Amino acid sequence: MTATGTYTPKPGAAPLGRMIAAQAALETKMLLRNGEQLLLTVVIPTLLLVLFSSVDIVDTGAGEAVDFLTPGILALAVMSTAFTGQAIATGFERRYGVLKRLAASPLPRWGLMTAKTASVLVTEILQIVLLTVIAFALGWDPQGNPAAVVLLLILGTAAFSGLGLLMAGTLKAEATLAAANLVFLLLLVGGGVIVPMDKFPAGAQDVLGLLPISALSDGLRDVLQHGAAMPWGDLGILAVWAVVGLAAAGRFFRWE
Repeated sequence: MTATGTYTPKPGAAPLGRMIAAQAALETKMLLRNGEQLLLTVVIPTLLLVLFSSVDIVDTGAGEAVDFLTPGILALAVMSTAFTGQAIATGFERRYGVLKRLAASPLPRWGLMTAKTASVLVTEILQIVLLTVIAFALGWDPQGNPAAVVLLLILGTAAFSGLGLLMAGTLKAEATLAAANLVFLLLLVGGGVIVPMDKFPAGAQDVLGLLPISALSDGLRDVLQHGAAMPWGDLGILAVWAVVGLAAAGRFFRWE
């Protein structure tokens, strides 16, 4: 016979780290199983990189087109996951009451947001690996400091995450879907991702240069194409967007 109490359940919640890891794994699986999200985060950036690197459609200046395009496509991948994808997914989770129920679980609200951020980072790593392999196959020759690239990607993720959560937590799900996709298209065209910023009028360049997608794509391009050590100006712009976006999301986000 077994001792009394051998199979008695242990009351209480699981350790916080295990809860966050489990939620992050679930969020990642849900993201990777969503065909619409995969189209936005993986297929579109890949097609744009291959198409514009192989066909002379846009004048990207001196040098190989892939050297100009790859940094911008990497920035686009970050935006598609951290902003567009996260905003849409979180907006509909809020509409269907998923967030409300999760907020009542032992996992604290900040733990849920941490899990969502971890899911975004995992997805971005997969995107970056895929795009990097394709870019190398197309003849990409990166330069610069890897630490600067990592810092730009982290700040870019923080900036777009804050803006995505702010949109998802304040607008209705349908409005978030429309607005997030519209912003994605506008920034794809006017954020220096594919079309060089010097192709725009001088006045527009000053305004567009302050956008997070412009700062991220220009910063990555300065490092990876031109070998810059640390693009402090672009890092500063991203840091401001990150602080403002995350603070606003924390202040105005509505769980119901």
